[in-house]
Amino acid sequence: MTLGALSRYIGRFAPSPTGPLHAGSLVAALASWLDARSAHGGRGGQWLVRIEDVDTPRCAPGADAIILSQLADCGLLPDGPVMRQSERGLPYQQALDRLLAQGQAYPCACSRSDIEQAQARLGHVRQPHVELPYPGTCRGGLQGRPARSWRFRSSEIQKKLPARPGPCERDAGPSVSRDGVVWEDRRLGVQSQDVASAVGDFVLRRADGLWAYQLAVVVDDADQGVTHVVRGEDLADNTPRQILLQHALGLATPRYLHTPLVYAPDGAKLSKQHGAPPVDTREPVKALAAAAHQLGLPPLVRPNDTPVGHALELWARAWSGIYNRSP
Repeated sequence: MTLGALSRYIGRFAPSPTGPLHAGSLVAALASWLDARSAHGGRGGQWLVRIEDVDTPRCAPGADAIILSQLADCGLLPDGPVMRQSERGLPYQQALDRLLAQGQAYPCACSRSDIEQAQARLGHVRQPHVELPYPGTCRGGLQGRPARSWRFRSSEIQKKLPARPGPCERDAGPSVSRDGVVWEDRRLGVQSQDVASAVGDFVLRRADGLWAYQLAVVVDDADQGVTHVVRGEDLADNTPRQILLQHALGLATPRYLHTPLVYAPDGAKLSKQHGAPPVDTREPVKALAAAAHQLGLPPLVRPNDTPVGHALELWARAWSGIYNRSP
């Protein structure tokens, strides 16, 4: 049963503080806020903010404060305390320990070059921007080598699951089977991935000692009681790994909606890593209107004379008419 079938609504916006919000990240922030505010027939749900600073080397000093300030400028205020992943090592360790005790995780001694060489021997060559699936070298033991990272046994776990019962029905929740994961995205429709073949046994804790995003986000969503995840479409292929982890840890699965991406003039996805400029929130309605346009929401009749709160209220009503979901 998915958490989305319950009567409550808890959503979240979870930026990585590698820099200020850019136009693409504001689209995700606005979408997640509107989804929360339009829940329960417009009565609203809870909207939280989580700073995903688990990858500390990539985080820019002070970026979290800038992001929170940008959100406040736009009237996007969280309904509870801000969570920071950098403060949550203990629950991540507890989740890893549980998976290890269940035989669903294992230590790995392989480096990236080891994985590439093993896949090359199988005739597989790494494509640009695409990670090669882990070949399972350390699945049966380290062979005397020291552990570098810890991995989730997605391949073996899938093999032990029953066959997929049939097509994924609307609002029926995800299907987790030996064939992989099938789930319904509220915007993209039915999605599927054979995690074992597409990804292999993915990392839970990295060789540098940092926690992997997949484990951290699953634990955080569960601890915050998140029922609905609204985030950028570039994270859609993370969803099946997270659903498999939720299944292994006995955690409920939120409902997912992945928003359109914003692209630079050269056709590349707008991102901080590629120099996307910070969104200018000195004119918040203008910035929000650009984000609303990306989401297919109607333009404001008098944008220069519309207060932020009123603009958000208008878009929340429009949002509820576009995305049919419960609550």
